[in-house]
Amino acid sequence: MAADTPKGSKPGSLARVTAATLGVPLCSSACPALLFAVLVAAVEVQGSELSSRLHGELRWGADAQGGAPYVFDDPTDPRRLIGFEVELADALAGRLGLKPRPVQGAWEQLLSLLERGDVDVVLNGLEETSDRQRLYGLTRPYYAGPLKLLVRKGDTQAPRSHEALAGRRVGTLPGTLADRLLRAAGADVKTYDGGSDDALRDLHLGRTDAVLVDEPIALYYGALEPDLDILDSPMGEVRYVAAVRASDPELKTALDGALAALEADGTLARILGRWRLWTPETAALLGVPGPPASVLPEAWLEWEAAAGVRPTFWSRLIHRYPAFLPLLLRGAGLTLLLSVTSMALALVVGAALALARLYGPPPLQWLAVGYIEVVRGTPLLLQLIVLYFGLPELGIKLHPFVAGWLALGLNYASAEAENDRAGLLSIPASQLEAARVLGLSRWQALRYVVAPPALRVVLPPATNDFIALLKDSSLVSVVTLAELTRTYQGLASATRDHLGLGLVVGVLYLLLGLPFARLARRLEAQLGAHLATGARR
Repeated sequence: MAADTPKGSKPGSLARVTAATLGVPLCSSACPALLFAVLVAAVEVQGSELSSRLHGELRWGADAQGGAPYVFDDPTDPRRLIGFEVELADALAGRLGLKPRPVQGAWEQLLSLLERGDVDVVLNGLEETSDRQRLYGLTRPYYAGPLKLLVRKGDTQAPRSHEALAGRRVGTLPGTLADRLLRAAGADVKTYDGGSDDALRDLHLGRTDAVLVDEPIALYYGALEPDLDILDSPMGEVRYVAAVRASDPELKTALDGALAALEADGTLARILGRWRLWTPETAALLGVPGPPASVLPEAWLEWEAAAGVRPTFWSRLIHRYPAFLPLLLRGAGLTLLLSVTSMALALVVGAALALARLYGPPPLQWLAVGYIEVVRGTPLLLQLIVLYFGLPELGIKLHPFVAGWLALGLNYASAEAENDRAGLLSIPASQLEAARVLGLSRWQALRYVVAPPALRVVLPPATNDFIALLKDSSLVSVVTLAELTRTYQGLASATRDHLGLGLVVGVLYLLLGLPFARLARRLEAQLGAHLATGARR
């Protein structure tokens, strides 16, 4: 794998990069090319060793919902991801002879996905902090830049210094260095899981006094808002790194070597230059020259052209949304499959719980009641996180779909158990006694005498529960499943179109639920007619 020394680079800088990576003394300015050749050879050897262990893939975790310029859906072709870190991941994987495979997850869960083994590396605007250094293997930084404070234009009361943040409502993204800085300054911090656009929208509406974010976010979102000012005074410095498991030092070493090679041959500078992200802080950190003058910020210009234009709703409805439809339908298909299978599990387990509670021996009744109360009394999201991220600590590692299916099915089983219990108790005890007098066993009496009329009572609330489960399936996005809501969030973040696209997705949810509601009403009517006919006879 060959790599050329960039024209105009400083030999001393290249020597420092390669010597530091290889752990050898810095030689004279006459030998940087030799050091670079040794570096590339070392990276190739490490890559060949990693390829078999990683099955030829570099699985890197990211959250496309975070938006530009990191990792986001291409507004012109939503079937592919773009962003400066997408290009960086491709370059790193190429250096190591691996195939890059992005794995999407919620940003705040990316490190948990790393610990669980779902990804090999996290590469998504991850800031270098002391606590992360203790817990993970952090690579050498590949970007450095300032934190920027944004305020409403003409707002003379807005905070404009670190000291002025105390007691003020300031928005930022959760888990970031900006979040920590604001809390330390005594600000009233508002965090936004939905992404940077949501934070800036609240600032525009006057719900916050300022927003503190990394410079790339300020550049890609704040600069497009004519009513916002980006203050020149930096509020701190962030450095982006990639993270691997602490137990995988070989991968960290290989990534450090690949990053050093990308720095040395100018690839990293060209990527940052294309996205208009090269900063003086990055130049000082890496000690390498910036991108050549011939490298234009093409990616930034394309983003500015796509995001700066707000088509009318009818234009989006005719031209943009049909292009999004295949992705939305794929997300809807996953939502439907997950909902139907989870409801089937809920109905089976719920029926078993109701029968155990009403007709089982006392120990079984206590277990059924305990299960219902515990599951019904704890949040579904908590149960999902425990199943997916907690069970691996016991050696049980579930597939994302299986974890989502179990969490939804077992949670709604508690509701179905109470529905079934209400249905069974609605049937007079005399009918059960009459069936026993006629020689039927308890289970035969339940099946042929009690269950049919009880089903008519159970059907309406069970239908309501299915519609609720259909909507609650959006929670599975935390375990990397790209269902309908997750797909919408990624597209809305990339196009800055939350309202119109949200209406389209709302219609899709409505279309998913209506057929089941109509089917339930038809079954209820048929069952009622059957029972009425049986009564007349």
